[in-house]
Amino acid sequence: MDLKVHNFHAWVNKSFLKMFKTCVLAAVAACLMAATAKPALATSLASCPALLNHSVDRLQDEKPQSLCQYTGKVILVVNTASFCGFTPQYKGLEALYSQYKDQGLVVLGFPSNDFSQEKGNNKEIAAFCESTFGVKFPMFTKTQVTGEGASPLFKELTAQSGQKPRWNFHKYLIGRNGKVIDQYSSMTGPDSKTLLTALEKALKAKP
Repeated sequence: MDLKVHNFHAWVNKSFLKMFKTCVLAAVAACLMAATAKPALATSLASCPALLNHSVDRLQDEKPQSLCQYTGKVILVVNTASFCGFTPQYKGLEALYSQYKDQGLVVLGFPSNDFSQEKGNNKEIAAFCESTFGVKFPMFTKTQVTGEGASPLFKELTAQSGQKPRWNFHKYLIGRNGKVIDQYSSMTGPDSKTLLTALEKALKAKP
């Protein structure tokens, strides 16, 4: 009987020791993963250009989105409106996005009522863009793009380009390095040769 008890205790101790070693190894592995992940995250944040280092809310659900996710892409930022003579440019912008997105282009739309032609709320704007023009490129909540109350992104776009939006569908082309290449008035449509030439050149450039 004593021998059986002794053997049982030995088995328990051996099993406990094995389990303890497994837990220690798992904890060490978790610590190592965390230690390597933090520098990677820091590097990612450090590589985000100042122009993109902003959080904005997605149009469809108003959830915060970091513009750093577009680091390394060619970006076309456009302030949009639903009731403007240039509103049909949505169709051309979506076509542009569809054609070049696999090469690294992203179009970012920012609805704005700065020129009194965007009266709807965010859900109404989202429904209009999707049902009327089939917009799939990223859109964000209604944004002030001019004046003292302009969003930080548009203040920086204005500072880098030397030109604030003069009307709806003003466009800013940003290179892979996160710097403004050029800006285009509402009169320059998405299919403009001037814009397309600059865009294609930017797509071929390295970050």
